[in-house]
Amino acid sequence: MSWILLIVAVLLLVAALRLRRASGLPWARIRIADTGSWRAADQPLMSYRYGLVGKPDYLLETRAGLIPVELKPSRRAKTPYAGDLMQLAAYCLLVEDATQQAPPYGLLRYATHTFRMPYTAAVRADLLALLDELRQDRNADEVARSHQQVARCRGCGFYTQCEDRLG
Repeated sequence: MSWILLIVAVLLLVAALRLRRASGLPWARIRIADTGSWRAADQPLMSYRYGLVGKPDYLLETRAGLIPVELKPSRRAKTPYAGDLMQLAAYCLLVEDATQQAPPYGLLRYATHTFRMPYTAAVRADLLALLDELRQDRNADEVARSHQQVARCRGCGFYTQCEDRLG
């Protein structure tokens, strides 16, 4: 009987290792997890300097530093969406501000692909420009629609009042 349990345990371990390898994520200690209730919720990362708050799905502790990970399990794109990359860049900026050490990269996991986004000075500059643009839009009396997606418009809380809505 003990041999059967040992064989089952080994088979489960092999299956777990295969799943971990298929995830595309590195073996690392998980510093923050925001994907379920398997552990107590961590506080979000906050930056008063940049007026930014957020919590990556995972924050991995590696030899290279803290690495933010964002999961989008229902996405099946072969290239990452620009908005997802900017969200990941925001997590990188939050880690940088909190620890005074910029992460070398962030990871974006879609259903079948893991994308590694180098956190470069250019990515940081693009993010800071986007944050400035968002602040300007927040204070503007009117902001033009930034897309051509009918479903996105219909999901907006201002859909019924918007003169620029689609559909």
